[in-house]
Amino acid sequence: MKATSENSGRGTRNSKLIASRDNSLLRLARAIRDGKDESLIFVEGLRLCEEALGSGLEIHAVVYSNEIARKERAAALLTELSKVCERLGEVSESLLATVSYTKTPQGIIVLAGRPVSGKERLAATKAQPHLLVIIDGINNPVNVGAIIRSAEAAGATGVITTGESSDPFSPKSLRGAMGSAFRLPIWSGASYQEALSWCGEQEIKTVCTDVEAPKLHTEIDWTGPIALILGSESLGLAAEQVEMAAAEVKIPMQGSVESLNVGVAAAVILYEAARQRMSNDDG
Repeated sequence: MKATSENSGRGTRNSKLIASRDNSLLRLARAIRDGKDESLIFVEGLRLCEEALGSGLEIHAVVYSNEIARKERAAALLTELSKVCERLGEVSESLLATVSYTKTPQGIIVLAGRPVSGKERLAATKAQPHLLVIIDGINNPVNVGAIIRSAEAAGATGVITTGESSDPFSPKSLRGAMGSAFRLPIWSGASYQEALSWCGEQEIKTVCTDVEAPKLHTEIDWTGPIALILGSESLGLAAEQVEMAAAEVKIPMQGSVESLNVGVAAAVILYEAARQRMSNDDG
């Protein structure tokens, strides 16, 4: 069954009914979802799509279900999206399920331009002193997203991803970050050496996490320009990577626990940095 060119009648401009899973827009959405087309990012869910629009991302296309279009909040969002996007497709819930990356479709998908990524974005931030997070080799996109979310919440000024880290703009990472990846300056795809060299040029102290570190995360000064380095979930940082950092810290553990989830560890350390910085400002 071919897609029609009729207006959806939901009060949104430019909206077309789509009835075939082979529609070109749905094929594009699947390619972006699966990482086969990196020209755009795949944003799913009402709240995250609101965040994408509110963050000023370029909206290239929208796919939504006829069911969610009947809800007041979604209808308002679709009206706003139709003002900045020429390509909107309305589908059934079952057809949306062929595009969604979640088991239960979230009702709306936005295909948006990738946020600008690079060291220039980090350098341009007016927030000082820098509090950066360097993510190295963390390949679980949920953890990458959670770290980005915690980083923004704790007042970090930017994030750098290196090595084989998951794409911070992949669907699962974006879901974990819940909008933070749209707002926080990110330099994605740097090498570990590039990231640390740039920090050196900017006079940003680098501090890595290591279970054998001589100091606890509460025993160093986080108030100056500083970057927290986090290694992969299973292996952490290699010995030579630890040596390249200016300092090492660990989180104290009790009982038989050897380590924390990397996302949890990041939040613990970042909030210690935030505590020190707020105390310093009050002083």
